[in-house]
Parts: sequence; structure tokens; C-alpha cells
Amino acid sequence: MEMSKRTHIKNMRYEDFKDNEYLEQYVEELRKGGAPVVVTRLSDMINWGRSHSVWPLTFATSCCGIEFMCVGGAHTDFARFGWEVYRNSPRQADVIFVFGTIVHKMAPVLKRLYDQMAEPKYVVAVGSCAICGGPFRNSYHVVKGVDEVIPVDVYVPGCPPRPDAILYGMMQLERKIKVQNFFKLPQQPAVKEHVTPEENEAAYDKGKNEK
Repeated sequence: MEMSKRTHIKNMRYEDFKDNEYLEQYVEELRKGGAPVVVTRLSDMINWGRSHSVWPLTFATSCCGIEFMCVGGAHTDFARFGWEVYRNSPRQADVIFVFGTIVHKMAPVLKRLYDQMAEPKYVVAVGSCAICGGPFRNSYHVVKGVDEVIPVDVYVPGCPPRPDAILYGMMQLERKIKVQNFFKLPQQPAVKEHVTPEENEAAYDKGKNEK
């Protein structure tokens, strides 16, 4: 019985790894021997895995959250992108989806959830209310956009956005993750301490009285 020819793996010096031409010849030699070889950077490989295993945390206060339920249905099926593992704890989540209107009393809760997430973490603002306050923007108790409380990576406009629009926003976040340098990811602190209109007014009156 004839034995199949095995690929001969030879040792490489450290200096040879810096020579791209030598590496290409080495990979070609391995492929001729029947070894499936893919050349890539470690950071790219890690980002490829991260982009297809994003665990979401949902923060829904109104109708856009219902649209997100459709995204998980059989018609859209976002499980094929590796997003189907919903988390109940921010400590286990990679991305937080914000749906609906955020009022001033809700803002500290949202910031606390964001702070409890491990790095690297991402935020997707879905719908007009989450992006800019929507039709309630001029209301006295509504935050004029989630980005006043926490940094936002992807905006999905609409009132409410269709499930395919939400899916497109998720794909944009995947693209962002793939081009990042995993070993040099900056930390994303919350934007600032959220201040309610009442606190602003009290601070103004205090400063006025001190003068």
C-alpha cells in the first residue's frame, strides 16, 4: 500500500518572518503539498471572531423594541450573524441596543449599565427617539439623544426603523469591529455625568446667589 506524501514542515528563523517574499514562497510550498494555509494577522483573526459573536443587551422603552423582536424572527434571522445570544447582564454583553425615548430619570440607569459592560463595548442607537429625542425632543423631561449620556457607535434612523434597517446597522457595527486594532482599543468612558434640567436650574440659582 502506497503511503500518501506528507508535507515537510521546516523551521524558520525569526528574521525570515520579516521577509514577505520568503513567507509567500513558504506558503506556496505548503499549499503544493496539500496543506490548506491562510495568511493573516492575529488582530484580524481575533476581530473576525469577535464580529461574528457579538452578544447584545437590549434597553427598550417604546415601539422600536418591538421591531427588534422581529429581527430575531425566522424571516430576518439574525442568528446567522452570531448575534442571537441575548444577555440579561451588562457584564456579559458586548453591545447595548438603545430603543425609544430616554427621560432624565432613566439616563443614570443607562449610564450605569454602560459602565458595567466590559471593554471593548459598543452602543447602537435605534430610532428617532434614541438618536435625537424624536417627536418628544422639546419636552422638558426628554434627553435629546443617547449620545448626551454614552458614546454611540452606530445610528439606525427611523420611526420606527424596519427590521432590515436594524439588521443593516448591525452589519455596519460588524464592519467597524473588523477594522479595529484589538491590541490598541481605547477605553470608551461615559460622555459625562448626566445633569437634569432641575439640577441645571439649581446650579444657576446657586451661582447667581453667590455673586
